[in-house]
Amino acid sequence: MFIQTEQTPNPASLKFIPGIEVMGRGTANFPDGEAARRSPLAHRLFDIEGVNGVFLGSDFVTVSKADDKEWYLLKPSILGVIMEHFASGRPVIDPEAGEGAAHAGDDGDEIVAQIKELLDTRVRPAVAQDGGDITYQGFEDGVVFLHLQGSCAGCPSSTMTLKAGIENMLRHYIPEVVEVRAVM
Repeated sequence: MFIQTEQTPNPASLKFIPGIEVMGRGTANFPDGEAARRSPLAHRLFDIEGVNGVFLGSDFVTVSKADDKEWYLLKPSILGVIMEHFASGRPVIDPEAGEGAAHAGDDGDEIVAQIKELLDTRVRPAVAQDGGDITYQGFEDGVVFLHLQGSCAGCPSSTMTLKAGIENMLRHYIPEVVEVRAVM
């Protein structure tokens, strides 16, 4: 198995591309080792000292590191864990663990449907190329709340992406949107 790596706009995150499907559908974000319990792959990655975030995309794994660690020291261990995991045939997500929490229950709203459609078709594919994801969390009083994951979380350019990119696009297509805010 040959695993490619790509830098992301976030210097603390690196994208690993194993050349096979990682997640069948959706994404999974693990901001800490406790959250990673439902993923054998993420759980093993957190065993590597200096790994402080794992994000699983459709065909990639984004790993975030502690500021005091260097990629040249972490990369061989991360590559080894990813390679061993996929060679073993184990699932990426434990089927017994259940799914994560669902989004806020305002799916019936037409404005929310438009927001989600724009995020899914225009935003999420672009940020996935950079090793991250942005998920809808809510819409209230003209404010769209988004959760940044993977390399997007903590990225120096995430504020620019939110304000100059996503907020301007949503305001252009949906006049009811006045602001976009990141939530943890």
